[in-house]
Amino acid sequence: MTATAELMDYDDVIAAFDPVMGMEVHVELGTVTKMFCGCATAFGAEPNTQVCPVCLGFPGALPVANAKAIESAIRIGLALNCSIRPSSQFARKNYFYPDQPKNYQISQYDEPIAFDGYLDVVLDDGTEWRVEIERAHMEEDTGKSLHMGGSGRIHGASYSLLDYNRAGVPLVEIVTKPIVGAGERAPEVARAYVTALRDLLKALDVSDVRMDQGSLRCDANVSLMAKDAGEFGTRTETKNVNSLKSVEVAVRYEMCRQGAVLQSGGEIIQETRHFQEADGSTSAGRRKETAEDYRYFPEPDLVPVQPDSAWVEELRGTLPELPWVRRARIQAEWGVSDEVMRDLVNVGAIDLIIATVDAGAKPEAARSWWVSFLAQQANSREVELSGLAITPRQVATVIGLVDEGKLTNKLAQQVVVAVLDGEGEPEQIVADRGLEVVRDDSALQKAVDEALAANPDIAEKIRSGKVQAAGKIVGDVMKATRGQADPARVKELVLAACE
Repeated sequence: MTATAELMDYDDVIAAFDPVMGMEVHVELGTVTKMFCGCATAFGAEPNTQVCPVCLGFPGALPVANAKAIESAIRIGLALNCSIRPSSQFARKNYFYPDQPKNYQISQYDEPIAFDGYLDVVLDDGTEWRVEIERAHMEEDTGKSLHMGGSGRIHGASYSLLDYNRAGVPLVEIVTKPIVGAGERAPEVARAYVTALRDLLKALDVSDVRMDQGSLRCDANVSLMAKDAGEFGTRTETKNVNSLKSVEVAVRYEMCRQGAVLQSGGEIIQETRHFQEADGSTSAGRRKETAEDYRYFPEPDLVPVQPDSAWVEELRGTLPELPWVRRARIQAEWGVSDEVMRDLVNVGAIDLIIATVDAGAKPEAARSWWVSFLAQQANSREVELSGLAITPRQVATVIGLVDEGKLTNKLAQQVVVAVLDGEGEPEQIVADRGLEVVRDDSALQKAVDEALAANPDIAEKIRSGKVQAAGKIVGDVMKATRGQADPARVKELVLAACE
């Protein structure tokens, strides 16, 4: 760790304290419209173009709850093994920030729609850990403040801009019960939980769970209590950690920072903290409010949410196969090791590979393309694997052209790059560029004869039995045909010509 704050050695923290965590994950739902109005939710629109009197909090503008968002919240609750409340109430959470135009947020307080669940997560060594869920409640997102000039934070900024496009976007906040007993594995448990939760939400198709775009945001609450202490220590809340690895790093850093404070006789301040991606540290934000500070009261403009029990059971029937159960089944079908499967999961390739196989490709070829060449392309283009501008169907088409012998692997890579660059469908690119493998033996024979004539010494070596020398001639022919020859066929012609 390279932070400036004094840190306690991690092993010493574990020897002296028991870490306690609480994870709060905000999920932006993938609805077409906002939680309480008909404004669009598309990411990346021009600032303040997706707003209306309701989400801007104009006097007299009345909210109407989004039915699809309620359905998504119930499905999330069911997938997390929660009870679904027969009647849940929206509340006003009052606070006065410039990114909340109404000066209150419509949320749920003492009557969340889902409560008392759990999620079993698997750690790196295969150990299963149960994280208990306190609640999953519905609310609306806030707008976005842009602090111009300086570091990007409000301190030192010349001025601030406000974009209310995000204000009112449907959210589900998932709150765990205190996670205790993890000891030295606490940071790993935190990462494993958010990873499993992200995978589950993606499988439910309720959100795109893009942490880089804020669709999934994690707040990590951390405290330390002395060994055998009867009550928890004071917690801090590290806000909006935006990657899975950063969740682990932030928890570990807070444990070491708090340990140093307590070891020196200091007191932990209940506050929000900001995670610094550059060095993995956290910095102080604002003093953390309590529930009383928000002055919750029932939202007078919305009726309670009372889902019919038959509808809830109908939604239970729509739950997909759990991602980890699906992965175990796929792993058995593919016959790959645990290590290989972990690598596929870590690069985000599983669903892409499965979709490519479903589109007609062989599993081994699909795995090879996504974790090698396409992964390299994602790195060079600085996007996630799933963000590449190519579909599994298109990848399967390219693999099929290779299997049919119409493309070599190198030609196929050219086609894939062209698809990524927006040139069209694979078959059209092959036709437009004239990339199909040359099958005309007469044309290949001519290229072989010319290459042998240009390299008489190599030709003599081949005739004397040094077959490996044919590689030079094959390479020349491939160059002459712009890589469109079948290397195996070229080698056959070279050896036949030298008999």
